[in-house]
Amino acid sequence: MTFHPDSLPDLSGKVWIVTGGNSGVFVSQFSLHLDPIQGSQVYRGYGTVSRLAEHGAHIYMCARSPTKASNAIAEIKTLYPKANISLLETDHNSLSSVVSAANNFLSKETTLHGLINNAGIMGTPLEITRDGYEAQWQTNYLAHWVFTSHLLPIMLRTSKSLPPGSVRVVNVSSSGHFWAPKGGINLADTSVASKSNMNRYGQSKLANILHAKTLNKVHGPSSPTSKAGHGEIWTSAVDPGLVKSGLASKIAEPEWWMKLTGPMASLGLQQDADTGARSSLFCAASPDMKAEQSGTYFQQNASAGWQSCSAKDMILAAKLEDWTKVEMAKGNWVD
Repeated sequence: MTFHPDSLPDLSGKVWIVTGGNSGVFVSQFSLHLDPIQGSQVYRGYGTVSRLAEHGAHIYMCARSPTKASNAIAEIKTLYPKANISLLETDHNSLSSVVSAANNFLSKETTLHGLINNAGIMGTPLEITRDGYEAQWQTNYLAHWVFTSHLLPIMLRTSKSLPPGSVRVVNVSSSGHFWAPKGGINLADTSVASKSNMNRYGQSKLANILHAKTLNKVHGPSSPTSKAGHGEIWTSAVDPGLVKSGLASKIAEPEWWMKLTGPMASLGLQQDADTGARSSLFCAASPDMKAEQSGTYFQQNASAGWQSCSAKDMILAAKLEDWTKVEMAKGNWVD
């Protein structure tokens, strides 16, 4: 991997949103997290938010806990005193909260250069949210789909007056998408209650990849809308790899997780939050990303990653998009 966050250009005047709060624990990429190997809560001033802020961007940090988010922001500012980070309170367990967060942002800003859909939970016990969806499916996929849908118009407007590649969406996925049930996604019953917690996680992470590819098809460099001058958005899905984070703090099978990650950590294969953020940062803001890479599933070294057959299935992607549009319209989460 040749990309390093130090190579990012001056991002002054640009605006990004990064989702990532779950019960106040920021996952995968940045800031306050729980180290599943050491078992102790630590503060990290590195990752997606801090690196973008270091280069002058105005970052909106989405989080459910204002107190813990404020602590994380304060920690980042000890490293980068000029960091411009705003809290955007969001609870992915409540789709009305997601819509409110999007509207809150739109009331404050007239441009948006990047959205990093990073928040997630993994392997949690079967739970149905107040909105009626399995918790991992809603937190990892539906909430991000709704949030992105409300923000697409401002991103398209922002892109019209800027060079191609100036506006981007990054969906943080996982190699865990290989754990999706047979057939990829069960649209007849997205809770897949008869399957394992990790099967449900895999289904949600597969949906993140297919969502990114659908966005690229509709709004990417080669799309009819882009060629017609209606705006252009580059998208990507990212597997950050094994990162010290709070992602596994609520996993239902901690012994299984330790068996998987313990040996990898002992071999030095577990990344810190700063290293784990690099693929997201490359896809979000690096001038080295090319138009033909939009829609790509990247792995942790910012190169094209291994995908399941379902992750390459654009027919499944279209079915998922149609299902999601109808389902979210039923609840008035989107028009």
